[in-house]
Amino acid sequence: MRAPKGAARRQSKKRLFKRAKGFRGGRGKLTRTVKETLARSGAYAFRDRRVKKRDFRRLWIIRINAATRAHGLRYSEFINGLKKAGIELDRKTLSEMAIHDEAGFTAVVEKVKEALAA
Repeated sequence: MRAPKGAARRQSKKRLFKRAKGFRGGRGKLTRTVKETLARSGAYAFRDRRVKKRDFRRLWIIRINAATRAHGLRYSEFINGLKKAGIELDRKTLSEMAIHDEAGFTAVVEKVKEALAA
C-alpha cells in the first residue's frame, strides 16, 4: 500500500513558506516558485556577504584618500609611510579617525611625513 506524504509534506512546505515570508505574488504563494526564489535569494545572500566587505573597504579608502589629500599626501604615499613608520592601524580605524578625531589623524599624518622624509 502506498503511504501518502501527509504531515511530512505539510511540514516541509511550511518551512519553505516561512522563509519566503514577505515575498510578492507567486514568489510567496506557489511551492515551485518559492523554492526557486529561495535558492536564488540564498545565492545572492552568500555573494553579497562578501561584496559588503569589498564595498566597505572601498569606502574607507575613499575617506582616507580625501583626508590625506587635505594634508598634502596621496593615499598610496600615506599607506607606504604608515608601513615605514611601523604604524599598524587598519583602514577602518583610520577612516573613523579622519572623520571623528581630526587631531589624532593629523598626528598620524605628521608621523607618516617624518617616516617618508627619512
